[in-house]
Formats: sequence, structure tokens, C-alpha cells
Amino acid sequence: MLKFPADFIWGSATSSHQIEGAALEDGRAWSIWDAHAHTPGRTKNNENADIACDHYHRYKEDVKLMADMGLKAYRFSISWSRIQPDGQGKVNVKGIEFYSNLIDELLKYGITPWVTLYHWDLPLALHTEKDGWLNPEIANWFAAYAGICFEHFGDRVKHWITLNEPWVVSILGYSQGVFAPGRKSKNEPYQVAHQLLRAHGKAVQLYRTKYQPTQAGQIGITNNCDWREPLTDSTVDTEAAQRSLEFFLGWFADPIYFGDYPQVMKDRVGDRLPKFTEEDTAMIKGSSDFFGLNHYTGLYAADVDPNADVKNEVYGNGGIFEDQYVQLTADPSWKLTTMNWAILPWGCRKLIEWISNRYDNPPLYITENGCALDDQLINGNVNDTVRQEYIESYLAACHKAIENGVNLKGYFVWSFMDNFEWALGYSKRFGIHYVNYDTLERTPKKSALWFAEVIKNGGFTFSQKGIEI
Repeated sequence: MLKFPADFIWGSATSSHQIEGAALEDGRAWSIWDAHAHTPGRTKNNENADIACDHYHRYKEDVKLMADMGLKAYRFSISWSRIQPDGQGKVNVKGIEFYSNLIDELLKYGITPWVTLYHWDLPLALHTEKDGWLNPEIANWFAAYAGICFEHFGDRVKHWITLNEPWVVSILGYSQGVFAPGRKSKNEPYQVAHQLLRAHGKAVQLYRTKYQPTQAGQIGITNNCDWREPLTDSTVDTEAAQRSLEFFLGWFADPIYFGDYPQVMKDRVGDRLPKFTEEDTAMIKGSSDFFGLNHYTGLYAADVDPNADVKNEVYGNGGIFEDQYVQLTADPSWKLTTMNWAILPWGCRKLIEWISNRYDNPPLYITENGCALDDQLINGNVNDTVRQEYIESYLAACHKAIENGVNLKGYFVWSFMDNFEWALGYSKRFGIHYVNYDTLERTPKKSALWFAEVIKNGGFTFSQKGIEI
């Protein structure tokens, strides 16, 4: 039996744009993702999140499902354009009301709310009229929006996450252009990342000075990262794997823990990498009460000769290849999810141990982990054995890391239910609850029933023989 600490947080997670629907109801305005999804060719089958899972109208049913499985914590995000339709001005009372009711419903069942302030759905007006994340003023707009949330919900919400995966915003939104706002540039990702960090810092500064003393909550940021295993034990491949991790996670975590970008980024990106002012550094350094990590997979990393004709063909998570010269590859023997992401529990352990070593063992929460599968509802059941085994093996790896001294304090399964998977529309199912998109009926999958037992017992008997963790 792998037992976890008694105070370990067992949770699940979603995001506003992926589940809420009610896209234009009760005063909500469009975000960049509404505009992106309504542009032909930007999402699979031109699907959008106008209705999604209709959580806006079904939140009580969803919270009851959480209570039924004994969930201890629920991480959700707030739609900025539901709170402030244009991202700056008047507060939308109906938006405040919805999230206040959701929080109360969670607390009624003893479920702790973990609130993410920004999960990629920037109010469209801020992007079209003000250049969005490219405008240095956005730090002030974001802090003002955060303040509205602290003011209205902070009496009940004690766990805040400012930004979800700023790497994705920067790279997929402004380099590859596959995510909103669909821009392609070699310079803008670094500008956007800089403003995201400044916005995070400003929001945390506001919380700590004005709200934390009385509300007594915690605030942090969630970054995503895949593990990078050196392809060989050569010095150059070892350095390439380290470089890849620093360009991925260090880009956002180093300024928070050390006050500046990784040296390797400064060396390689040069003048395209913005510089922090002294005021910025003072605001950003030390600005996270915990380390939030979203983690799913990993790849081999190998050094590339800048003169060689090599392209990095791995979807999504390579960053800007020409700045790193790291080739990423998968082992053909690795099992893959329907995202073509490898199932690598040992990569999870190695990554959280890397974080622990690099950042002086901070309190760490895995704020997302899970997998997409081709789930089928048959006779009222979804027998997602692979997802159950995925979660079990990653949790076993987490348990081993805790035994090795990592200060891991919680784990959130992504996702609580199937939902709108961004540019991939409804083609990928990450949920532990199955959603019938015609009827919107929810059905607990086998993985949800298994996870409920884990929560009840505070651990599980690891059943997978011969799996490396």
C-alpha cells in the first residue's frame, strides 16, 4: 500500500473556457478564444465552446459528482470577460454571482476551491484595442481584475493561482499560432512572457499587501513542463536536456525564484529577451507561495549542431528550435495517449526532483496530470483502464519522489470531465467523467471510481509490475 501524507490534497481541475459555455449570457463578452474558435480553420471541425459542457447552468450537478467521489479540492478558472467584459471597466455583477454561487456550492460539500485567475481566455477587447499581452500596461489591468476577484471571493478562497501555463500562451499563442490569438513570431513570445511575469508579480504584490494579511490565503503560479531525458550520456546531450528544461520551465520559474531569466536564455536569445527593471525584479522574485506544476509526458533530448539541417518535428512542446538547438524524440517502445504523448511516470519523478533540487524544495502541487484516450460509453460504463493505470503509475512515481524528500503536497487530475480541448475541439477526451456532447449527460468513468477509492484510503496498492517509476 502506497500511503500518502494525511494532509495530501486530492483534487481535480478544469478551466472556464473549456467547460462553462454560456458564451454570451449574463453580460459575458468574447475572449480571444471565442474569436479564435469562430475563425474557420482554427479548430478541428470548426468546433467552439459556445455551449461546451454547459457547466454554467449545470454547476450544481457537477459539484454533486465531485462530492460523490470524495474530491477534497477542485481547481477551476475564472473567465476574465465574465467578470469584466472588456477587461478593464465595469464589473459584471452576474459574473460575480456565478462564481460566488459555485464557491458556496463547493464549500457546502467540504470541497476546497483552488482558483486560477487566468487560463488563456483574455477579454477580446484587450487584445484588439490594446494589443493584449504585448502591452506593458496589461500588468496593471490584470492586477485590477485580480483585485476584483480577491475582493469578492477571498473571504472563502484561500488558494489562488495567477496564471496557467504562461509557456503555452507565449509559444502556442504567439510563436506557433495554433492557439489564440494565433500569431507567429520569433520575437513576440519573449515579449508576451515578460508581460505575463510582470502581471503575475503585480497581482501577487496586490494580494500580499492588501488582502493576504486578513484573508490568510496562499497565492502562486502554475507552469507546465515535460521531462527531458538526455538521449545519450554524452556531455552535449546532458547539457541539451538541461538547456531544454531551462528554456521550458526555467524561463518562467527562474525569475520567480532567482530574479532573472536563465543565463543560457540570455546568452542565446540576446536582445530579443527583455530585461527586468529593478522594480520588476523586486515584484517578481519570491512571488509564489508554492510551485504549481502541470505535467503529462517527456521526450529524449539531444544536442544539435547549429549548422546541421535538422528540424524539430515534435508537436507543441519544443519551443523556438533555433534558440535552443535541441532535438526531441520519442522511444518507439513508449506507450502513447491519443495526444501522441508518451506515458512516462519516471519522467514525472525526475522532473519534480529536478524542481526540488533547483528551487530549494518548495511546497509543490501537481495542478494537472492526466491523459487523453479514445473513451467509449458502453452500457452506461466507460472502462478507461489505461487512464486508471496512467494515474496510478504517475502517483506511484510521486510517492517515490516524496520518499526521496520532494515536498509534494497535492495532486489534481486533469480533467474532471471531458471538455473543449482548444484547437482540437471535442476530439480528445481527458476527463474522468464522460460527457455525451449531444445530451450533456455526465457519467463517471472507471478512473473516477478508482480515484475515489484512492482518496478514501489516502493511497493505493500499486498493481503494475515491471513499470519504471
